[in-house]
Amino acid sequence: MSTNCGNDGDGGGDRQVHCQIEMSKILGSKDLTPVITAKNTTDTITNQKVSNIATVQLPDRGSWSSKLDFILSVVGLAIGLGNVWRFPYLCYKNGGGAFILPYIITLFLAGIPMFFMELALGQMLTIGGLGVFKIAPIFKGIGYAAAVMSCWMNVYYIVILAWAVFYFFMSMRSDVPWRTCNNWWNTVNCVNQYERKNLICWDKIINGTANKFCTVATSNISSTELTDPVKEFWQRRALQISSGIDEIGSIRWELAGTLLLVWILCYFCIWKGVKWTGKVVYFTALFPYVLLTILLIRGITLPGALEGIKFYIIPNFSKLSHSEVWIDAVTQIFFSYGLGLGTLVALGSYNKFTNNVYKDALIVCTVNSSTSMFAGFVIFSVIGFMAHEQQRPVAEVAASGPGLAFLVYPSAVLQLPGSPMWSCLFFFMLLLIGLDSQFCTMEGFITAIIDEWPQLLRKRKEIFIAIVCLLSYLVGLTCITQGGMYIFQILDSYAVSGFCLLWLIFFECVSISWCYGVDRFYDGIKDMIGYYPTVWWKFCWCVTTPLICLGVFFFNIVQWTPIKYLDYNYPWWAHVFGWLTALSSMLYIPAYMIWLWKRTPGELCDKIRSIVRIEEDIPRLREKMQREAIAKEIDAASL
Repeated sequence: MSTNCGNDGDGGGDRQVHCQIEMSKILGSKDLTPVITAKNTTDTITNQKVSNIATVQLPDRGSWSSKLDFILSVVGLAIGLGNVWRFPYLCYKNGGGAFILPYIITLFLAGIPMFFMELALGQMLTIGGLGVFKIAPIFKGIGYAAAVMSCWMNVYYIVILAWAVFYFFMSMRSDVPWRTCNNWWNTVNCVNQYERKNLICWDKIINGTANKFCTVATSNISSTELTDPVKEFWQRRALQISSGIDEIGSIRWELAGTLLLVWILCYFCIWKGVKWTGKVVYFTALFPYVLLTILLIRGITLPGALEGIKFYIIPNFSKLSHSEVWIDAVTQIFFSYGLGLGTLVALGSYNKFTNNVYKDALIVCTVNSSTSMFAGFVIFSVIGFMAHEQQRPVAEVAASGPGLAFLVYPSAVLQLPGSPMWSCLFFFMLLLIGLDSQFCTMEGFITAIIDEWPQLLRKRKEIFIAIVCLLSYLVGLTCITQGGMYIFQILDSYAVSGFCLLWLIFFECVSISWCYGVDRFYDGIKDMIGYYPTVWWKFCWCVTTPLICLGVFFFNIVQWTPIKYLDYNYPWWAHVFGWLTALSSMLYIPAYMIWLWKRTPGELCDKIRSIVRIEEDIPRLREKMQREAIAKEIDAASL
């Protein structure tokens, strides 16, 4: 929460006097001398409180040290694992270069407008994701829903980074351990993909169907039963996966160690506030580009790389008639831009009020989408090489998500000279790309909670962050048990799914554009940047973005099918648990609306004016919020 007492440029004594004067104005003190000197103990009780607050102030919220700190932090948030392992695959799956068309259309109709709105909203009100809904109080449930969804995101997303760190450490040896089938975790059916052409195989007719059999270690087995060392390392060494979610098994202590390491890194990236975070992102946001460039240079020099890139970029416009293509474009943009979680609001809230947030939003959106396309060339050059070496079509090799990171790429490095080095580079890149997304999401959650209860938590911020990290780590241990992959997929498919995100973003957009009023919001933007942005964003906020969110949300619900992990079908109670995790965030919005409506006194029109469409414009709302912030400091000092 920002007050006139907490500007970074003020000296300690000047700021103290300024605080006292502001509070004496609010409390109606006509004689400012006792307030400034803070020595007269015979003043009224009110002036005693003011004197107390002069010496016992809440710590400042903090602010970005420079504009570049802010931009790199937002770039670090927006550019995550989805840019590397999901966008390239969606391009291939949905018509190659043709997918760029729905992607760009959706970007301008919904992605950039919401990205701009969230950054502007945080900067405009200088408060986190819960406090900003003073602009439309009945929608404060959005802030709580975003906080719950952020908790789920923090628990499951960091597990991927723990896997990456495990692979990174396992690669630091003379050769990668997933090259051969001679390890204790391998089965008799294990045959390297690159050596299968040397097997003796034949076709055998069974029940009128031709089946391919091969001789492996003096045994004849069906080709469908063959596995490879990369897959067995992932399933039988890294995960040691159980047979199902009802067999959780024991904790994988190696992964518990890497998970703890990543949580410690995350804690020390944000524990000192945004001034410290702004320095960390200089490395975590920029160095992955160095690694991506190195991997691209190596990738395009490999045989078969051109075939992989062709699959990535050659357009197949017939795919555009399929609704899934447009759905994939929407969900990819919303997830990759970090929308709906309150994180952008929090990062924007640490800006100066006059910062040109409009220009910043356009810069970051351009960088984010360009990075996604750049990463596609890196990934598909390697996939093309892998298909060439295995003499298989690219379509059979291409994958997304964990399958790309922990199966396809580790298999590809087997054919590269210096395999351990390329493996270390790749997994170190994954760690950095995911780490800044993780700790920026954490920063959004922490900011929202501390700004809501500053008198209780701001002085104890470092302890509060440590408690959140510890609790998140303990909950995350369920995802690194032997049955943890099944829990991980439940959280991925339900708790932080596309329909949860669309639900939040729809109400967020409606609360600003329709309830508070898009014209008054535009006036607030003009107060910040000095001019009105193009009217296009008004049109998007009022029409296209809500309609896209609503349409895709209902399409996802109608087309919903129970999730599977490979060939494993989840029991009914696992799906019930999944839906409960989804509803744990979604229900906050209608529940808070009903609660606040019943709690607010007055007739219908009075309620609408006080909690749905408030009368204050942005300057008056900021002034009101500053008075409330000072009042909280007075209460904190009087305890």
